[in-house]
Amino acid sequence: MASFFHVNDAPFNRDGRVNQIKNFIMALAFEYKCELMKLASLLRPKQGGQIEVEAMEQANLLIKNAKLVDDRQQYDADMLILDGRIELINTQIDAADWPNIKVIDAKGLWLMPGGIDVHTHFNIDVGIAQSVDDFFTGTRAAACGGTTMVVDHMGFGPKGCNLHYQLEQYKQHAQSRAVIDYSFHGVIQHIDADILAEMRSMVEQEGISSFKLYLTYGYKLDDSEVFQAVSELKKVGALTTVHPENDAAIVQIRQQLEAKGQISPRYLGVSRPLECEAEAIARMINLAKLAGDAPLYIVHLSNGLGLDYVRLAQHNGQQVWAETCPQYLVLDDSCYEREDVLKFTLSPPLRPQAEQAKLWQGLIDGSIDTVATDHCSFSYQQQKQLGKDDFKACPNGLPGVETRMPLLFSEGVMQGRISPSRFVELTSTMPAKLFGLYPQKGCLQIGSDADLVLFDPQFKQTISHDLLHDNTDYSPFEDIAVTGWPAITISRGRIVAENGKFKGQAGQGQFIYRKKFQAPVSGDNQYQ
Repeated sequence: MASFFHVNDAPFNRDGRVNQIKNFIMALAFEYKCELMKLASLLRPKQGGQIEVEAMEQANLLIKNAKLVDDRQQYDADMLILDGRIELINTQIDAADWPNIKVIDAKGLWLMPGGIDVHTHFNIDVGIAQSVDDFFTGTRAAACGGTTMVVDHMGFGPKGCNLHYQLEQYKQHAQSRAVIDYSFHGVIQHIDADILAEMRSMVEQEGISSFKLYLTYGYKLDDSEVFQAVSELKKVGALTTVHPENDAAIVQIRQQLEAKGQISPRYLGVSRPLECEAEAIARMINLAKLAGDAPLYIVHLSNGLGLDYVRLAQHNGQQVWAETCPQYLVLDDSCYEREDVLKFTLSPPLRPQAEQAKLWQGLIDGSIDTVATDHCSFSYQQQKQLGKDDFKACPNGLPGVETRMPLLFSEGVMQGRISPSRFVELTSTMPAKLFGLYPQKGCLQIGSDADLVLFDPQFKQTISHDLLHDNTDYSPFEDIAVTGWPAITISRGRIVAENGKFKGQAGQGQFIYRKKFQAPVSGDNQYQ
């Protein structure tokens, strides 16, 4: 009987006997490898008597009867994982050929690349408060939500610090805490000759191939500094990401609101109108163009006017990509009329409901490239209450790293807005391509890391913070009913979450050195 399997991601038809021989040879090789590992482990036992082979064996799985979904196609197949990587994809892999490997019967489940969230803020100090999720609780929540990699936006360091300073601080935060793999975006809080010269070593030696700059907040860059930064980042092979809001306009609007006594949390949205964001997006696009068409990535896009500027640039062939977040797709500014308004304080703020349809259209037509979270969590009962009388005193940010995948799947795939493959592209494949992780991450290719999620497309759940695994005390998505939920999350071949229970370990995640930025080739985004 003919069968189907992948070698180097290319399909081949082979006689079943050849497949049987191939599997037999692979089984022999695996058994030989296990014996070598067992022998080596006798010489170096772990604390508590555990030997190294145990960790190795946990990174081997056989997943049977799954529907595989990547950014291009869907098909029924089995998958063999060895040493934490995808080893074989075949319509039928006989479990009897692999007697020492854990078998997962994935009937009824969709097997997809694990989510990659390229916008989190773990362990961040915003001056008035420290976020409650560190790299353990934050990545624990991510894993339970089907995410297997994060690229965290580092917070600001001391005034005048160099680029490496914050990187070393964050590596210390994460290395013994993260339960899934991780990397960081560089953060640029001032520009001088030393900072510009330091960018190359961050990219080439440290594997930090994206950097964030801000057009608002205390360490905002002016146009001259932005131009210098994006010019140099292009030269060294890095992608510029930007928080775009017009700071001068925001300051003036705040002063006007203060003069009227309108400083309660309900006025947060009014204080940062969508035009402030859209103007800054347009300005960044033009500055990037002037800097030799430097690649540009817009974070947390929240409105249609800003998307129009992105579309115009993309239509003109400019290297511009955009990210949005679930909160802008399912929540709106009516939340600022609620008694628990402080649960929804973030920047950019929630927008009028009419903006949601515009963002969904961007996801449908391909002008928005990724969906991330901007997860930045503070406790509602304590930290958020700092702003109960004055929104300026409230630490901005929402939790959401665990609910990203279910919300987008339910509202996107199950509502018929996007295909399952588009879901994979938005949550995993395009983030991997833009941020130097592909094809190690973000795909179902032979040799790629076995970062996977088995998703139950029919599982119905009502979101409640009691079900979640972050360290805050609420969810802004409380009581939203979703269809589709992650059943099992696998990080480099190890099960880290299963049926709502966390099964990973602190320190299991690895720092990933990211490649220099390369723009996805023309045609990679099939929706544009």
